[in-house]
Amino acid sequence: MTKPYRRGVGIVLINQMGRVFVAQRIDSKLPAWQMPQGGIDKGETPRVAALRELLEEIGTDKARIVGVTRAWLRYDLPADLQRKMWRGKYRGQEQKWFLMRFTGVDADINIETEHPEFVAWKWLPFTHLPRVIVGFKREIYKQVVAAFKDRVAALGKSRPAKKPAKKTAKKKTKKKTRKKR
Repeated sequence: MTKPYRRGVGIVLINQMGRVFVAQRIDSKLPAWQMPQGGIDKGETPRVAALRELLEEIGTDKARIVGVTRAWLRYDLPADLQRKMWRGKYRGQEQKWFLMRFTGVDADINIETEHPEFVAWKWLPFTHLPRVIVGFKREIYKQVVAAFKDRVAALGKSRPAKKPAKKTAKKKTKKKTRKKR
């Protein structure tokens, strides 16, 4: 009998510069970067789960949802991980992915959460994701990039404009003229 997929969510968090948040997993000696993701709890909608996972994994909820994948995207775990993860009940995950605009500042992110999953984090160009992701998730990350690349490009271009410098009114000074005597 084939094992089912675990239902979950993934978060593509984009900052004001159009870069995506990735974090290094705490339980891997290999460079295993990923975006925040996790399971959907009983009675939760995918949207609620995505917002909860963001707060649980990176310590902030300063984001707004701007997109979601239409389809559930799947990946299979390698056989050795299938036996270890989720008590061996699942073959992998099927996830709804949420594109979110980060509305905070870097100091709002805190990966030292109650149950830490990451040891480091960074922002990187969105299209670079498949290069840094652990091999068995590479295909799903390519699908996520394809699903959101136009929206992410638009978000990167819609950065808030810098406030123009205030113009100060120049004082009109009377030219002093010397009277000739």
